[in-house]
Formats: sequence, structure tokens, C-alpha cells
Amino acid sequence: MTTSESTEAPETPLWLQGRDAVVAAAAPGDWRAEAPDYHLSHTVMPAQRTHKFEAGSLEAVVESIVQVFEMEVSHKKDPATWVSMVTDRFRTRVNGGPWANAADITEQGSYNILIGDSIFYRTGEESFESSHDIFHDAFPEGFFWEVLEVLSPPPVVTFKWRHWGTFEGEYHGFEPSNERVEMFGVSVAKVSDDLRLVDVEHFYDPNAFLGKLTGGCPVAHTREQ
Repeated sequence: MTTSESTEAPETPLWLQGRDAVVAAAAPGDWRAEAPDYHLSHTVMPAQRTHKFEAGSLEAVVESIVQVFEMEVSHKKDPATWVSMVTDRFRTRVNGGPWANAADITEQGSYNILIGDSIFYRTGEESFESSHDIFHDAFPEGFFWEVLEVLSPPPVVTFKWRHWGTFEGEYHGFEPSNERVEMFGVSVAKVSDDLRLVDVEHFYDPNAFLGKLTGGCPVAHTREQ
């Protein structure tokens, strides 16, 4: 059999191989600090998630791509190394607000862009690093994300999701409740032919979530200087 007659399946692109594969393939210099550790996603998350999907299903693929995206924008410092998106075209926004591109995410941080300024969270007061530290401190046992339902297939993928964690650490001076805190939303993602993200719109109420960390009090406590 000649090469042209080979029936071997093409290799699965890296961004569709899952978050662990993308982490393993990254160079040491790609990271802002060091390679992220997702052991809690393997040990804690499975018992807390509400939906499980067959490997290779559209739901599983969507969840995997979003996990890769979240990892890259949080931990890889150069958008040129991000494989989950068409970087030079990518943009995202929340609740119909202003669009942000890859450079904006690198400079401001994904939490600042995806949460935005509110009575419970002051984007202008948080750096890339501090915005991540706040939620890592509040959810030391993990802040997880899962797909609930996929409503439309590529090239425009609409899906429902759940984000949750146990509030066991301080949030901006507010003591933890040790209760599980959840938020729910819908996202619409346009993807390329090879299933990389082109633009993503998120629709959810961040205040409904943040209010649970502050007892509904709109007076934001700031860290001691």
C-alpha cells in the first residue's frame, strides 16, 4: 500500500487531546510561573459534578476545549503559544459588553474581563495576579467548571454550564461560609473548521455568585495594604 492509499486516521490536534496533553506539550518557558497542577480536577471534581458525558461526545469535546482555553489564558504568558483559539482573530465578551482580545486577556487577566466591574468586585483594583489569587484563596479545594448541555453544534456552539466551589477561604475580608457556591450561565462560541475558538460570548449574572461570597453586602472589603 502506498502512502497515498494509507487508511491511518489523522492525528488528533493537540487542542483536542485534553488539558493534560496541552500542559505536557508546553515548553518550560511558556508558563507565567510554573506548569499548573490539576490534581483536584481528577480527585475532587468527579464526585461533585452533576453531568458526565461519553468520551468523544460533543459535550465532552466542548468541555475539554474550554478547559484548555481557561488553562492557557490563566497560565501561559504569550498568546502565540495558545493552541485553543485562532489567536489573531479571537475575541470574547460578557453580557453584551465590550469585546476583549487575546492581548487584553494577557494584560488584564481573564477574571477581570469575564467578571467585570461590579458592586462586589472592582476590576480596576485587581492585577492579573491578584485577581487569580483572590479566587484561589476563596476556593482552596478547587473552583470547577462543567458543561451541562450543548444546544447547538459547530460552527456556532451554544452551551449551558455550571461553575462551582466550596467557599472555604477568605474573600476580600469576608469570612468563608464553608458552603458550596454555584453559578450558571450560557455561552455562545464560534469555532473554526478545526474547532479552535474564534469568539466567545458569555451570559450570566456575576453578582448572583459574588453576592454569596459577601453575604449580599455591596460594600467591598479590600485587603490590608
